[in-house]
Amino acid sequence: MGRAAARHPRPLRVGVPREIKDGEHRVAITPDGVHELVAHDVEVLVEAGAGIGSAIGDDEYAAAGARIVPGAPEVWGDAELVLKVKEPQPSERAFLRPGLVLFTYLHLAAYPEVASALCDAGVTGIAYETVQTTDGALPLLAPMSEVAGRMATQVAARYLERDLGGRGVLLGGVPGVRPARVVVLGAGNVGWNAAWIAQGMEAEVLLLDRNLDRLRWVDQIHQGRIVTLASNRGAVARAVAEADAVIGAVLVAGGRAPVVVTEEMVRSMRPGSVIVDVAVDQGGCVATTRETTHHDPVYERHGVIHYAVGNMPGAVPFTSTYALTNATLPYVLALALSGVRTAATADAALAHGINTVAGRVTHPAVAEALGCPLGSWSELLAA
Repeated sequence: MGRAAARHPRPLRVGVPREIKDGEHRVAITPDGVHELVAHDVEVLVEAGAGIGSAIGDDEYAAAGARIVPGAPEVWGDAELVLKVKEPQPSERAFLRPGLVLFTYLHLAAYPEVASALCDAGVTGIAYETVQTTDGALPLLAPMSEVAGRMATQVAARYLERDLGGRGVLLGGVPGVRPARVVVLGAGNVGWNAAWIAQGMEAEVLLLDRNLDRLRWVDQIHQGRIVTLASNRGAVARAVAEADAVIGAVLVAGGRAPVVVTEEMVRSMRPGSVIVDVAVDQGGCVATTRETTHHDPVYERHGVIHYAVGNMPGAVPFTSTYALTNATLPYVLALALSGVRTAATADAALAHGINTVAGRVTHPAVAEALGCPLGSWSELLAA
């Protein structure tokens, strides 16, 4: 990753509030991350109890050099760069203010009300999920995609059990009885990881994607143990109709996920089948999905169980928090030391992450999804 050539006159003060979204137990930084920032003279404020869900105590943050503050108002009020895991919740939007820099998963195409709140408050919103390298990779989305993909197969296996409303199918079957058929839509990080775990559990796995080069890569890695299919409407319809479990993993960076499974396709599925729509935090790729929570994760539609939790990795926060900090820390350090304009000018990947500045949407895919004019982050930050 590129490094900023010039240093900000004074490092931005970093704040880490406790996450309050339903079922969200991750935290935006680890003690090692705090230690790295403090070593570069960055002041770090951590809300008391922010790491408890990830098995990280206040004493560990304090030992790393963070200042523990009693509540969210102190973090949001004193910090210049706020690090989070999920988008600001309704009660947090009162803390938004002009000039504040917010670095988190935003998914604005799926949450237009959050985009409006950021623009109305004049916040510089930088989204983990749209930081993108020149080769198209999404380095800050990748670790959580890996977690969510691997979890998706576990979830599907669980809800196929009869006591939870499923068809009563064991994912891997047993000798003499066919295994479950798992259909994975999308061969990106989420889909590939879901398919990988499913074939490891000895399910029959079909992986569909429009990118034939990606399918060739999967086929070479797994040597035919995952069946790869070119994705089109007909292929998806046939695969879904015969599936015991469908995992939706279709991604458009910054944009709303396309709907690839229609309601008619869902109707064609057998009663007790399971849909896990991992793309729900970008609007969902299944026509019948709506976002659910860890406390109320599933519902039934047309006899099919739908699981559509928007923050799946929040259920395994210890793993997720450390994986996330490993990826975000270099970008956090660049932002804190150099400021947004200098850091983004030096690093094109980080520049792709800027979604809102001074009341304007500055990411093309987000602007298109929201139907609003596109602003230039460099011009707005220079004003």
